[in-house]
Amino acid sequence: MMCIEAFAEGGQFAPGRIAEALRTTKDEVARTVGLGRDAVMRPDRVASAKTQKRLREMVEILNRVEPRFGSSLIAYAWYRSEPLAGFGGLTAMQLVRDGHAADVMDYIDAVEAGIHT
Repeated sequence: MMCIEAFAEGGQFAPGRIAEALRTTKDEVARTVGLGRDAVMRPDRVASAKTQKRLREMVEILNRVEPRFGSSLIAYAWYRSEPLAGFGGLTAMQLVRDGHAADVMDYIDAVEAGIHT
């Protein structure tokens, strides 16, 4: 399992580290969490509460599903592309971008409890 420290630098989530771990770009990380390019490129924006919240939500979701998929890369692919049952065909990524990360985490908890498959 990917440890959270791998995604952090200087006490905050670091878009560059997240991109490196997921073999993608900082631009893609920004799009994946619903932020603009500046949010992951400018140090003052990276440190903002909104940017840190969105990055944290994505990392938390990936860490929750990674054991099921066996790798962070497959968990990231699930996050970006797998429609979630009961959410009108929306993916975890779309829900996080729309501010519904808590619903995704509740869904993951329900799947783990055997309520959703």
